[in-house]
Amino acid sequence: MKHYVGLDVSLKETAICVVDENGVIIREGKAFSEPEAIVTWLNESGLPIAKVGIEIGGLARWLYGELRAAGLHAVCIDPRRLRGVTKTMPIKTDRNDARAIAQVMRVGWYTVVHIKGGLSQELRMLLNNRKTLLIKQIDIENEIRGVLRVFGLKLSGRISQVTFEQQTNELTDGHPRLAAMLRPMLVARAALREQYGVLHKMVLEIVRRDPTCQRLMTIPGVGALTAITFLTTIDDPDRFQHSRDVGAHLGLTPRKYASGETDRNGAISRCGDVMLRTILYQAALALLTRTQRWSALKAWGVRVAKRRGLRRAVVAVARKLAIVMHRIWADGSEFRWTRQEATA
Repeated sequence: MKHYVGLDVSLKETAICVVDENGVIIREGKAFSEPEAIVTWLNESGLPIAKVGIEIGGLARWLYGELRAAGLHAVCIDPRRLRGVTKTMPIKTDRNDARAIAQVMRVGWYTVVHIKGGLSQELRMLLNNRKTLLIKQIDIENEIRGVLRVFGLKLSGRISQVTFEQQTNELTDGHPRLAAMLRPMLVARAALREQYGVLHKMVLEIVRRDPTCQRLMTIPGVGALTAITFLTTIDDPDRFQHSRDVGAHLGLTPRKYASGETDRNGAISRCGDVMLRTILYQAALALLTRTQRWSALKAWGVRVAKRRGLRRAVVAVARKLAIVMHRIWADGSEFRWTRQEATA
């Protein structure tokens, strides 16, 4: 008889539940959130394990790899579908969550989450760290602007990163106490800016050496950041049988509600990776508004903008960009500017 395991992982302990193919709970308990402890607990049960389900989360990727290495058929599942089961529970505990995961694994009512390779995870960490430093730098700049505004000192308009500190010092020249209080903020901003530059340089070096990124950058509007973010998010182009599926995976296709006499399309689902979807939107906007050279893709986007407005056109072009980037990655080609080149 087959047995299915549900793991509800927390930082210290993991709730474990084992059910048979009829849904009967055979064994349950807890183990430390370490691969060795979980494997030992399952081996002590002496039961043949068909699948082990883990809800994707902070430790899930690490446990997934270690359990797979130990010979267990571990699967990371999407929490959004699991939420449909757990939200009906009147009492929510780690024990009940583990039971729900085990039952979901038994009936097959789950969506498998793709676990990226080690290199993609490292590059994604680099991009996240770069973004964090940039956001904190902007937060400090906005805080300085707000503080100065209280005293009637205005840092308004577009100020370059280089002259921001200089203009702040000039405004506070006659306010020594205010300048002394702002000085630590400026020092922290300078440190963030310096380390952000280090990470940004690392990103550019990686893109410069990667042939796939270079081919993706032949697409108008696609720069180094867009190319490397696309690679780290998709990870493996063979995951998608059709390039058009990438748009839906990234949440760039409309929702649909059809029931009885009602049949309507809504806004885009936004169910995919937020970082890549945002960057693709920016790339599409640059393609439509800043790229001077015309292409079949830009002409199509401009026609959509005339019919439906610029906002919807940018979203549509962002979806097209995802499809084109996947196809270029999959077949090793470069961007074709005209339809004649595409059909040649």
